[in-house]
Amino acid sequence: MGRPREHDERTRATLRAAAERLVAEGGPDALSVRTVADEAGTTTRAVYSLFGSKDGLVAALAQSTFELLYERIDELPESDDPAGDLVAIGTDIVRALVRDHPALFRIAFQRIAGLQPEPGLVEARERAWLQLQRRVQRVKDAGLLGRKSVPDAAREINAMWEGLANAELRGDVLRIMPEGEEEVAWRDALRTVVRGFNAPAPKAARRR
Repeated sequence: MGRPREHDERTRATLRAAAERLVAEGGPDALSVRTVADEAGTTTRAVYSLFGSKDGLVAALAQSTFELLYERIDELPESDDPAGDLVAIGTDIVRALVRDHPALFRIAFQRIAGLQPEPGLVEARERAWLQLQRRVQRVKDAGLLGRKSVPDAAREINAMWEGLANAELRGDVLRIMPEGEEEVAWRDALRTVVRGFNAPAPKAARRR
């Protein structure tokens, strides 16, 4: 019989949760192999065995972020209003991630704490990106994307999500959103972007 695995998926999940707490409470500088092991009540050997290094652990956190986004978006029902569905992804899924897992958002989208392009991370990110494009394709199929290409529209909606997320994460440090009305701000901004996809192209300026 083979030797039983000393470090299993439960240990992996415990370490990832511990790392997320450390970044949430103390920022990226609070993260080290030793602090994560201590926080999880295990050894540094467990971290090296499961993730290879601190950078591998950070990449795993980012990977879990994109996997979580994919799962939650996949669970969101598709209605007969694809433009509204795109807004709902931002307000109901992306904003929930920002509020519930701010450390994961910062690691995955702000590229902090030595994020490395590990294969699992790249695959999870690409999968989430293709999923977003599929949702945008529904907007195009409904005739609501104008002359905008699907990849361009996906990049623009993603950029708005990230901007809104950063504004909300700053909170009172540099408040931009009206306190207590953050969700309304998200919804209004995203609706404006989505409506803009189908706006007529501006006429070329006349040559003098």
